Amino acid sequence: MAIDVRGVWRNFGAFTAVRDMSLHVRSGEIVGLIGANGAGKTTLIRMILGLEAVDRGAIDVFGAPPSRHTLRRLGYMPQSLGLYQELSVRQNVEFVAEAFGLSEQPLPEALEAVAARPVREIGLGLQRRLAFHCALSHRPELVILDEPTSGVDPLARTRLWDTIHDQADTGCGVLVTTHYLQEAQQCTRLVLMSHGRPVARGTLADIIGGQRAVAVQTAEWARTFEALMRAQLPVTLDGRVVRVAGVSTADVRRALDSAGLRAAVTEVPATLEETMVLIDRRAAIES
Repeated sequence: MAIDVRGVWRNFGAFTAVRDMSLHVRSGEIVGLIGANGAGKTTLIRMILGLEAVDRGAIDVFGAPPSRHTLRRLGYMPQSLGLYQELSVRQNVEFVAEAFGLSEQPLPEALEAVAARPVREIGLGLQRRLAFHCALSHRPELVILDEPTSGVDPLARTRLWDTIHDQADTGCGVLVTTHYLQEAQQCTRLVLMSHGRPVARGTLADIIGGQRAVAVQTAEWARTFEALMRAQLPVTLDGRVVRVAGVSTADVRRALDSAGLRAAVTEVPATLEETMVLIDRRAAIES
């Protein structure tokens, strides 16, 4: 077992950031940790790395509590990237190589082209590729990635995910957080956190389950969106299709009738984003 988290809690004064959280990551699988901002994902990762204390419960990495020894066997890419902005691309790579006792390694072509430039002068996409390269340079058995594709273009996201899958295919365990929920389907399993605790887990299909939404189609989609917002329904837009999660078609029709609007109203399966909103609301009430 690469990661074994058992009933952990983390408090900051009166605020509980992580509560009764359990999670495991096996070799060769990609586990996606998802949830809204403030759900506790980054705090949990810092606990796994040994950067935050565990108030209750236990965490093992490769069968032992986090330590310098276990950290040498994993690669970590923080949300902030962890790069030295004033050093060049090559100097960042050399620093990591020295820390892990590695011989000089060739840079990917895209990074070689900017090897002499300070990191602060290259784009975010290249910075993320550099941070990813540094995290994988010592061939870790476990990779922990906190929002690895945030702020990069779709092509760069695809390339990064290709590399993530390549790592898993070699037997490396991967724990990844992401706010691009369409990336969730790339993961072997998902764990959804809300208010510091796990509220759903399994495959994408497991988490969505029987959750339903209502799709509203009309040429007056903008007026319809505004009317449903005024009715305080949880409304979103998918192109020009208005969607409402967690309510019945009757509720939507009543709101449309009150606004004097006509539209085609159909019950459809909820998306992961809609499911997360519904689960998060329930978790807030239970908390």
